[in-house]
Amino acid sequence: MAIELNHTIVPASDKMRSAQFLTELLGLPEPASFGPFRIVQIGSLSLDFMDYGDAAITPMHYAFLVGEDDFDAIFGRIQARGLDYWADPHHQEPGTINHHDGGRGVYWNDPDGHVLEIITRPYGG
Repeated sequence: MAIELNHTIVPASDKMRSAQFLTELLGLPEPASFGPFRIVQIGSLSLDFMDYGDAAITPMHYAFLVGEDDFDAIFGRIQARGLDYWADPHHQEPGTINHHDGGRGVYWNDPDGHVLEIITRPYGG
């Protein structure tokens, strides 16, 4: 059997809000509940949002490879919500997208400061 990443836990101050935020922006089905998690299914991988209470949340980075049409739709939702976005993960190029490897990419933050990214071409591809 080949090895593939199945799921990862995403710390959240409010798992319901964070999971809903991601599904709405990416245009995914409603999150599901399982035990203490709010699950966002993305292909064969799930992001399992879990409340961390008052514990400090260390922001992580989550990147999603999308098609050109999906990029347009997701980026449109980012803009429609008036979210800040950047061409780079360090937030040095605000209000623009990048064109690495002949594709397009953009970064924005979720409600807990996790850095989200969509790209249309894998880096190094």
